[in-house]
Amino acid sequence: MARTVSRTIVDALGELGVRQVFGVVGDALNPLTDAIRTTEDIEWVGCRHEEAAAFAASAQSQLGDTLGVCMGTVGPGSVHLLNGLYDAAKSRTPVLAITGQVPLADLGSDTFQEIDNDALFSDVAVFHATITSPDQLPQLLETAVRNALGRKGVAVLSVPGDLGDQELGTDRPARFSLSTPVSRPEESAVRRAAELLDGAERITLLVGRGARAAREDVLALAERLAAPMVLTLKAKEGFEGEANAFQVGQTGLIGNPAAASALHDADTLLMLGTDFPYRDWYPEGRTVIQVDTEAAHIGRRVPVEVGLVGDTGATVRDLLTHLGAAPPGAEGARDRSHLEEARKSFEQWRTGQARLADPAHDKGLVGRIRSALDNRSHDIRPEALAAVVDRLAADDAVFTSDTGMATVWLSRFVEMRGDRRLIGSFNLGSMANAMPHALGAQCLDRDRQVVAFCGDGGLSMLLGDLMTLKTSRLPVKLVVFDNRRLGMVKLEQEQAGLPEFGTVLDNPDFAAVATALGLTGIRVTDPADLEESVRRAFSTPGPVLLDVLTNPDEIAVPAKPTVEQGWGFAVAKMKEVIRSRGDRDGS
Repeated sequence: MARTVSRTIVDALGELGVRQVFGVVGDALNPLTDAIRTTEDIEWVGCRHEEAAAFAASAQSQLGDTLGVCMGTVGPGSVHLLNGLYDAAKSRTPVLAITGQVPLADLGSDTFQEIDNDALFSDVAVFHATITSPDQLPQLLETAVRNALGRKGVAVLSVPGDLGDQELGTDRPARFSLSTPVSRPEESAVRRAAELLDGAERITLLVGRGARAAREDVLALAERLAAPMVLTLKAKEGFEGEANAFQVGQTGLIGNPAAASALHDADTLLMLGTDFPYRDWYPEGRTVIQVDTEAAHIGRRVPVEVGLVGDTGATVRDLLTHLGAAPPGAEGARDRSHLEEARKSFEQWRTGQARLADPAHDKGLVGRIRSALDNRSHDIRPEALAAVVDRLAADDAVFTSDTGMATVWLSRFVEMRGDRRLIGSFNLGSMANAMPHALGAQCLDRDRQVVAFCGDGGLSMLLGDLMTLKTSRLPVKLVVFDNRRLGMVKLEQEQAGLPEFGTVLDNPDFAAVATALGLTGIRVTDPADLEESVRRAFSTPGPVLLDVLTNPDEIAVPAKPTVEQGWGFAVAKMKEVIRSRGDRDGS
């Protein structure tokens, strides 16, 4: 007996090693979810919102270097997938979205819930198609999966409501053989890059996610070049820790002065596996060499002298064979002063940050003066919260982070040491990603610690899927930076000289909400209770929401603040004071 369309799809997912499918049941998906119900090795994770399902699939793909799968049914269910699918697309990670569609006979009639799925997903997907005949399978499914895996993106396959139960005319197993190529740039380009590096005096590396698999090669190159290593946020995982004597943290708005100086004091910048998108943070007038697997990424952010298109590890190994032991005309090894200055500055900055992160900081003289200006309510410093989580979390924990201030504090105070992993919406920049990313991560391994850094604005956007954590018995630890604000927007407004407007959030007691939903809820309002509360959250079985009231007026100073930003912030604060006085006077 031939298999049905739904059974063929679900069997193929099992052969691909897919263990969970995330979505909301109904309509055209019913034959598919019934096939999952009767499949031993695949778990259906019913979410409360399809956006959360797509985020969860994206996280699984990024963590497992495999295919993430989500489903959305006809019309609105498919539309809801979009934001999470854009997260996967911008993260360049393979996800298969299976979407419902109205019956074939109703296509084009503007019937109830009909939308044009192929048009809807045309921008986000590297491949999209609607099944119009059972005989298109398994070939159409194979094509979708190969595009997702081979092009590292989103593939969308739409299944009309009257096709899921139809049998294939000619049945055969799906075949997905796909090897990962290792590419190298032309040798002449490598030689030219080596000549430029040999002739440089001060080299800085900008290292991204694409270099993570080549860690030892990159460290060997940094040693040969005596180069400080600025990390993108995605490169924290793999390059942070005491074993890397070259890294100086991140640049950009979340970065630090040492990283900014390492870039601007260099005469040559070597970019490895990164398409760092923030053009304002690149130094001007420097010699730039870029290594990337995508030719389209070369020179996209900053003018490049030599572009090397190829696998980072293979390219770095080729570079090492062409580099001289020391620059031409130099005696002995390469001068290390540029590296030593950057590392010294980085350690000084970290020492200062550690003082800020001390829960007892506000009790000292400097702390009392500072808190009188920016923390009159004596709320918990977000730096202190992030530092305590870093200290108490497992060395193989998976961290997820909401876009905004939660990411700032994670970037500065959580070290990706050991086997820690990090997932965030770092390219799309969506709100509300941390909790559903954590959902997907925890499904991969229910015994591994998963910690979500949640902003209060982000958490409340997809609050309903707290129930998914509870229903699926996922022991995610949600750390909520509850500053009653859209914190990053507040900072943006104030740096531009605008008074804070529209950013205040009228939050509930999130711990009480979590308790009502069946999770363990813990609320922290006193800095003295912070460490014990984090310990309790991490030691409590099952999902836990730690609601920490943090200071809404905490200032995250950029790595290299400008005079204009400082002046804008001062003007904004004056406007806020005047406005608040006027409000109190009733005028």
